[in-house]
Amino acid sequence: MAKLELQNLRKQFAPSVVPVKDITIEVEDGEFLTLLGPSGCGKSTLLRLIAGLEQPTQGKVTIGGKNVTSVPPGKRNISMVFQSYALYPHMTVFENISAALKLRKIPREEIEKRVNDVTQKLGLEHLLTRKPGQLSGGQRQRVALARSLVRDPDIFLLDEPLSNLDALLREQVRADLKQLFETQNKPVVYVTHDQIEAMTLSDKIAVLCDGYLQQLASPHEIYTAPANKFVAGFVGSPQMNLITLDCQGNHAVLGDYKIFLPQLKTQPHQVILGIRPEDISLGDIETGETIAGHLFLVEDFGKEKLLSVRVNGSDQTLRVMVPADRTWEGEMITISLIKKQLHWFYVETGDRLN
Repeated sequence: MAKLELQNLRKQFAPSVVPVKDITIEVEDGEFLTLLGPSGCGKSTLLRLIAGLEQPTQGKVTIGGKNVTSVPPGKRNISMVFQSYALYPHMTVFENISAALKLRKIPREEIEKRVNDVTQKLGLEHLLTRKPGQLSGGQRQRVALARSLVRDPDIFLLDEPLSNLDALLREQVRADLKQLFETQNKPVVYVTHDQIEAMTLSDKIAVLCDGYLQQLASPHEIYTAPANKFVAGFVGSPQMNLITLDCQGNHAVLGDYKIFLPQLKTQPHQVILGIRPEDISLGDIETGETIAGHLFLVEDFGKEKLLSVRVNGSDQTLRVMVPADRTWEGEMITISLIKKQLHWFYVETGDRLN
């Protein structure tokens, strides 16, 4: 068992530089956790704290029930894959993969068996005699992964390993990663700012912003029930519509229209309405809040079109995602906001209303 526990971790470099602020997370055996957030949110620093490359200002790191906060990186039995591959250019693929095993004085026969097993899984068996300069970007990334896997660590740490790959190759290696780590019964902590990687690879996602944990949940819950305005706006492409509305009684006012609010003990003066573009339909539907507006922009995505609609009686704009073959007449159109897909947030805190 190699459960990973982070308890009240904080890292402060200077009075005004605090990239990690009081973060508590648990990662079970076989669980794939992604640290997701924009640049500067603290995700790479948090990974370095787990690895032992940085010492926390406060809090502790526990692996398999053992406090390793003061244990040096080399004695934590972790494996880390870097964004830059970090391969030895003068060594062959075999030598790069086996380097850590040789340092641990593992017998030659055992080294060869482990290297052969992992290279077959990653499709590298025909490249063992080549050097990194003779490999493509995708092949170099797989060598870095093989070097990580061959060690049989307690925990896998990956720091934006796909960011140097082109879009097509990233898609292929992402699929390889998902299959590969499904067979490893070890905690995996993966850092990325790419929400597609986070959504497709993870069992759980930790969304970070300004050093704080914003939400820790499954990809489905992060997408369908964001904890606050930041998570709602950061996860999803195209971005969720987020508009500030005045309240009248138990309704929010959007231009010429009133939208029923969830029941609350105290009704706020203003709220933020959130709805994803794909949760708005063209035309009038029974399960929706029907609104009319002026269509002023159409963006063609190939399989879909993104419409920008200015709501009647206001300067508020809603973006609507429709199938590419959907048609309409004129610039004045009717749209329906699917009621069960409405999200509400407090203006003051950004927290979820209901």
